[in-house]
Amino acid sequence: MTTAPFVSPSLSRLSSARASPVPKSSARSGSAGVGFPARTYGPSLRLSPPVMAAAGVGGNGAPVGSENSTVSSRVGEVKRVTKETNVHVKINLDGTGVANSSSGIPFLDHMLDQLASHGLFDVYVKATGDTHIDDHHSNEDIALAIGTALLQALGDRKGINRFGHFTAPLDEAAVEVILDLSGRPHLSCGLSIPTERVGAYDTQLVEHFFQSLVNTSGMTLHIRQLAGNNSHHIIEATFKAFARALRQATEYDLRRQGTIPSSKGVLSRS
Repeated sequence: MTTAPFVSPSLSRLSSARASPVPKSSARSGSAGVGFPARTYGPSLRLSPPVMAAAGVGGNGAPVGSENSTVSSRVGEVKRVTKETNVHVKINLDGTGVANSSSGIPFLDHMLDQLASHGLFDVYVKATGDTHIDDHHSNEDIALAIGTALLQALGDRKGINRFGHFTAPLDEAAVEVILDLSGRPHLSCGLSIPTERVGAYDTQLVEHFFQSLVNTSGMTLHIRQLAGNNSHHIIEATFKAFARALRQATEYDLRRQGTIPSSKGVLSRS
């Protein structure tokens, strides 16, 4: 089974407007986009080759500059196949907000669009599953795959901000998200969604989605609802706030100059 091509625009478009001098040791150069070609399902997880951008600051604040240096693209790809689901996920942390999702769950596709658009990530999700039973298995396995793709894309987490904090309003709803790419999985979810469903989507699956993502990504995540009485608004504000907080946490801190943001000198799940 194959999936259609998914190609990210060139990262170099992000760099020219924000150019700033950086040390040679943390620089990269050149110009190339990150492609997501169609591949056959299988057990492997494959990362794209190094990506180079024009001098200055690249996607998600990545330091770039020197003609002869490169920084590997932060792309994770996961294929998860079980008796219940068949899931293929790719995420580019230094993307431009391209969403290409077909999860089999229309409302979840809408939320994944928010993740891509507001996080400026390129997000590709193709999934089939036993949705004739309910959406539980597909919702869970997609989140597990996204968390694993994030884990792979982040690598050793050198130079990133690590922490993210954002509050997003949507009409009467407002949701605050605080996260730490610590390597330690933890979720505190304080949502109070008033209805059991939004369309056909079971609203209990929102917390389960984030719990599954946290478990595989090694992320500490706190979600707090500040206001809201419309279920759609509350959930969408949650995904928007999560996207912006994750974008903040995965962006590079130029002052850190490629060091790991931990007094222990390591950020990992072990």
